[in-house]
Amino acid sequence: MPSFDIVSRMNYAELDNALNNTQKAIAQRFDFRGMTAEITIDKKEKKMKVLTEDGTKLSGIREMFMQAANRRGIDLKSFEWGEPEAGLAGKTKCEVKIKDGLEQEKAKQISKLIKESGLKVQASIQGEELRVTGKKIDDLQEVIALLKASDVGVPLQFVNMKS
Repeated sequence: MPSFDIVSRMNYAELDNALNNTQKAIAQRFDFRGMTAEITIDKKEKKMKVLTEDGTKLSGIREMFMQAANRRGIDLKSFEWGEPEAGLAGKTKCEVKIKDGLEQEKAKQISKLIKESGLKVQASIQGEELRVTGKKIDDLQEVIALLKASDVGVPLQFVNMKS
């Protein structure tokens, strides 16, 4: 039976490139000279931390990072920006959650969307991915088109197409 998997994966190599491009842009900007502007990433925790002087600098760093990530082909829905918090010595910090992997709630939402479409396919949740099987490849391609058209709040990739 034909099948494919729906996943939501972060390309960490491209994320590192976007981070490096952002740090280069910060170093070149005049308004950031001599100021604290740090971006760190924790891949195990799937989080980034931004530390800077104030809220306006934070929004500038956020804008530069989002542009760099977009240029590197990273979907901007992959990042969940937290609220700015007061840090040590009057600094402002912000935590950014990296969405990597389909959460159970999102997988159930996508599965429900597929079932409501009326297509003759089956969707089953397998860990952090969703397997869709059907009798016809055309039905599977319709599912892909349906999910691309709908906004589920996370970036989706369609992998392991087997006929």
